[in-house]
Amino acid sequence: MVKPVLFVLGASALPLAQTLKPALDAEIHTPTCVAGGDVAYAKATAHLGQLFAEGRSIIGLCAAGILIRAIAPHLEDKRSEPPVIALAEDGSSAVPLLGGHHGANALARRIADLCKGHAAVTTASEVRFGFALDDPGPGFVLANPDHMKPATAALLNGAALARDGTLNPFPSEIITVTPGFSGVTLHVTEKAVTGSDRDLVYHPTTLVMGLGCERNATTDEVIALAESVLRDSGLAASSLAAIASIDLKSDEAAIHAAAAHFSVPARFFTADELNRETPRLKNPSDIVAKEVGVPGVAEASALALAGPASELVVEKTRSTRATCAIARAPEPLLNLGGCPRGIVHVVGIGPGTPDWRAPAARAALEASTDWVGYGLYLDLVADVSTGQQEHRFPLGGEEDRVRHAIALARQGKEVALVCSGDAGIYAMAALVYEVVDLEPSRIAVNVIPGISAFQAAAAKAGAMIGHDFCCISLSDLLTLWEAIEKRVKAAAEGDFVISFYNPRSLKRRDQLERAFAILQQHRPADTPVVIASNLGRPEEKVKIVRFEDFNPDDVDMLTLVMVGSSQSKTFTRGDGRAYAYTPRGYAKKREAAE
Repeated sequence: MVKPVLFVLGASALPLAQTLKPALDAEIHTPTCVAGGDVAYAKATAHLGQLFAEGRSIIGLCAAGILIRAIAPHLEDKRSEPPVIALAEDGSSAVPLLGGHHGANALARRIADLCKGHAAVTTASEVRFGFALDDPGPGFVLANPDHMKPATAALLNGAALARDGTLNPFPSEIITVTPGFSGVTLHVTEKAVTGSDRDLVYHPTTLVMGLGCERNATTDEVIALAESVLRDSGLAASSLAAIASIDLKSDEAAIHAAAAHFSVPARFFTADELNRETPRLKNPSDIVAKEVGVPGVAEASALALAGPASELVVEKTRSTRATCAIARAPEPLLNLGGCPRGIVHVVGIGPGTPDWRAPAARAALEASTDWVGYGLYLDLVADVSTGQQEHRFPLGGEEDRVRHAIALARQGKEVALVCSGDAGIYAMAALVYEVVDLEPSRIAVNVIPGISAFQAAAAKAGAMIGHDFCCISLSDLLTLWEAIEKRVKAAAEGDFVISFYNPRSLKRRDQLERAFAILQQHRPADTPVVIASNLGRPEEKVKIVRFEDFNPDDVDMLTLVMVGSSQSKTFTRGDGRAYAYTPRGYAKKREAAE
């Protein structure tokens, strides 16, 4: 779950933000000049605009006008806008500015309760009725939001309100429609019916679509079958709570494509779980039972997920390579059973500073239920924790980490395997795929890149990788030194800029010296060498020395060493700092043009 943002403009608002933070499970965003927040920003207007564009809930401890001016250029569709609340610094007033019917009104009331203040809710329908017609309770979807405005206007002008259907999408009691009723009617139904200015249609998420298919059935066929079943039965896609199938299909692309098509989750069941539904099947099949161990995948999975009180409303329907059935639950399905397809996000978090962390990395960390990694790496992402279960491992034991993450994913969990730098560069991504290759499983794997140490070092020092470069690990724990030495020689002869990973450790003391002995034959004495340690962390140190002045004792296991090519240069600017770069060759191009 993405945390709401307590946006602080000045230090005077920080105490209230810190008081509200635990109660709202929120993040505090402060200007760079104010310490004590979770995220620092440079420019208030730009930061607010970015947060709004990302769909983050914003609680601004500042004047309402500041929020309005910052967010106004980003306004597009009220149906998709996140909550924006202006909160007085003393907590006396919480004003929902946007997203009132998408959580802002409720959030403002909660803040007012916490602050002993007042929630200035101004939404007309909510003030009049205690609820908003376009904000039904969980498990209900308004099918015709374009008709909400005239329907609300009619109610505010005195029209009566009634409900057609057994389920109620709102917390207040609403009378049942009677013949001849001429007010505004709320039609609560799974049927695909057309609404109007006086007829609002609410679809309860009571339906489960069960799908079965042959291995590698096409996405087009499965989605076409699902669409035709809904159309022929007159049922609304908005009433679908989920798609269900047997666990043998948890890695079937067409099943997941169908779930994405209807914007619902996919859930999977074992054959034993589905066999419990056998007495309720309408079309059991001995052939299917021999193939997958259960006499009917589509019907059984739909019934299993819809629950023991459910009924089959569409029996198994076939296409060439797929089957589909639909079951109905008596109430909206809010807590789904079954098992989702597990996923391992192999997350590269960069060198360590949140400023260099990719948005995709943050999103994966927030979405995951479990974090797996070296303890230091988990500490570096603690700022985005929303209560995930942490699985900490000591330095080393990389395969243990990978296997643990995969085991969690096999249970249907969403797992973040946290790596420093880039997940695919001397990190865990390759090992994850190696294990999955050797021991096939149906989990999903998502590799999220990050800024690697060599990129961070080059940027901090200037532009050392402006031309061809390579990376070489000097660790001989998994690679024979003879192979490493061969690569160092080739890189030296090829005149690459070389980044040395794992240059030294407590046990490996001489590999770096041996590598420099090879390079000495191919690099001028004044070749720049970048020594970068603890990149992106408070202890960060980056310095540039001449090749002939390089001292291996300046290097430890948290250091990256980058040796320039014969073309790399260094110079000192007016601020007294030295910078290094490797020219791309534009000088020669300019000379040729002249």
